[in-house]
Amino acid sequence: MNQNGIIRVVIADDHNMVRKGLVVLLEEFEDLRVIGEASDGEYAVDLCRRNCPDVVLMDMIMPRLDGIGATEQIRMLCPDTQVVALTSFIDEEHVQAVLKAGAISYIMKDISGDELANTIRRAHAGDSTLSPQAAQVLIKVTTRPPMLGHDLTEREREVLILMVEGLNNREIGQQLYISSSTVKNHVSSILSKLGTTSRTQAVALAVEHKMVAGGGPQGPD
Repeated sequence: MNQNGIIRVVIADDHNMVRKGLVVLLEEFEDLRVIGEASDGEYAVDLCRRNCPDVVLMDMIMPRLDGIGATEQIRMLCPDTQVVALTSFIDEEHVQAVLKAGAISYIMKDISGDELANTIRRAHAGDSTLSPQAAQVLIKVTTRPPMLGHDLTEREREVLILMVEGLNNREIGQQLYISSSTVKNHVSSILSKLGTTSRTQAVALAVEHKMVAGGGPQGPD
């Protein structure tokens, strides 16, 4: 924000009509000023590198560099610049990725002018705004049961990979430079954590849930 209390905004969207519409919309608010437009992520990063605006309205799907990559670079180059994801896409991957990249807000393009202006003001003040749809996605993610195998240790994952490759306990021990009895303890722990008593079933679960890559016949216990 400059000395006149104006919040400087950059609009990044690959659709010219969307950018022009947002410019007209924001012109209605005396405390908001659009200082630049970008039709792709790379140009958005360059604009911010040269101007370090207060807030960027960032589309998710753009050529050359998408909104997630652009957000990450802008936040590194201009830590004081806040990024508001403004999109018509609402899926878990986009919501989580852009927030992780540093966006402070995630809102939909059907938002009203007043709501958009307030979102920009809140972002500049360091406060987040999430559309109801984005909030629902995050709630779903945080309340989802943990993935099968999330509690395996690094060593147990190494053992499981070799189990899937078809090695028996002696061969696994040779690969990892540990004793067969130690391998047996790891295997028992793996079976317990995967909720099975069968080595064959543990291997099948590992492949099915993509805990490890590949998959071949398992060796004997």
